[in-house]
Amino acid sequence: MTDPIADYLTRIRNGIMAGHRIVEVPASNLKKEITKLLHDKGYILNYKFIDDGVQGSIKIALKYHPQTKHPAIKKLKRVSRPGLRQYANVNEIPRVLNGLGIAIVSTSQGIMTDKEARERNIGGEVLCYIY
Repeated sequence: MTDPIADYLTRIRNGIMAGHRIVEVPASNLKKEITKLLHDKGYILNYKFIDDGVQGSIKIALKYHPQTKHPAIKKLKRVSRPGLRQYANVNEIPRVLNGLGIAIVSTSQGIMTDKEARERNIGGEVLCYIY
C-alpha cells in the first residue's frame, strides 16, 4: 500500500456510502491521531483501538442523523499525496467551506485542525479536507 491515509479515508467513505455503522481499518499512529481528531470534532460517533499483536486495527462507529439518516461526514478529500506533497505556512492554511469543515494538518507539534494550527501560529502538511 503506497498511501495508507488515502486507504483510511476510502474505507470510511465506502462505509458511509454503504450505510454501515462500523468500519474497521488497519491501525497506525497517524491514523489513530486522525481518528481521535474526528471524534473530538463530532464527525464520528466512537472508536476503539484493537491491539492484536502485529499491527492492530481501529473500529470506527460512523455517525448518522437520527431522523434523516444522513451521515455526519459529507465529503472526505485527500490533499497531500505521496507523489505531490502539499505544505502550507500559517498564512496559507486553507479554510474549508468558510470554516464549516476542517482541514487536517500534520505539523511539527502533531496532527491538528486548520483552526488549531492558525491559533498556534504554525504551518505544516495539509493531509485532507473533511466536511
